[in-house]
Amino acid sequence: MINIGFVGTGLMGLPMAKNLLKSGLKLSAFNRTINKAEPLKELGAEISKTLSEVVKDKDCVITMLTDDSAVDAVMNNLDFLNNLRSGSTVIDMSSIKPTTATKYGNVLKLKNVNYLDAPVSGGTIGAEEASLAIMVGGEQSVFDNSLNILKAMGNPTLVGPIGSGQVSKLANQIVVGVTIGAVAEAITLCEKAGADPIKLIKALSGGWADSKILQTHGKRMIDKDFSPKGKTSTHLKDMNNILECANSYNTYLPISNLVKEMYKTLVDNGHGNTDHSSLYNEIERINKK
Repeated sequence: MINIGFVGTGLMGLPMAKNLLKSGLKLSAFNRTINKAEPLKELGAEISKTLSEVVKDKDCVITMLTDDSAVDAVMNNLDFLNNLRSGSTVIDMSSIKPTTATKYGNVLKLKNVNYLDAPVSGGTIGAEEASLAIMVGGEQSVFDNSLNILKAMGNPTLVGPIGSGQVSKLANQIVVGVTIGAVAEAITLCEKAGADPIKLIKALSGGWADSKILQTHGKRMIDKDFSPKGKTSTHLKDMNNILECANSYNTYLPISNLVKEMYKTLVDNGHGNTDHSSLYNEIERINKK
């Protein structure tokens, strides 16, 4: 049986790890705050107290961390690096810079450890339902050997060499961020002009403007329910990474730049921990000037 080490059991990592266990895989979990991993015990997981313990003798190690600095803290840690088994595979499912993914792919190659960058989209609902879109960068053979593990969490697609998964996630976040802004403006216009935004969502269902974001985030905006499913601060990180990546290819993305500035204002005003659909609140703020 494949033996998996799982690092990072936060909002996304916990349900992802649960689905691996439900699929019959053997799993040990580690989280910096140990009690966040405890719910996995009842599904048969071992709870590791150290990084060295969670990676030792594992066939595959999955990391699901907040950002580049969190990935750096794990991937640069000697307890992590020195206990990886030769020939094993590390799958980083965090959303980070493509350059960070490429760097650790090269570091691990020197230790004869395979690497896939495999960021996800679908939020906590997708994580719970094992329906995540999983964008993977790496070698075909490594992807093929990891396919059953990835399929336990969602729908994996190999999009290119190491780093390509992260580029695809950035492209995904362009579409998500811009669409959230468009939905927020549509809801705002209906509210200001006296049209029923709930009926708007119904009216657009099945048409060109329909989307998961319209159906889910639109409802959150109408209900003014911005409890975090995907955090504003996380989406700001993604928008910054998008623009940095684009800049490295001498490419200007004007709409992404605008959305980034709106998220930055939200975070600067203390709304970093609200759901990213709270971009609606920034449009409200602009209209109250």
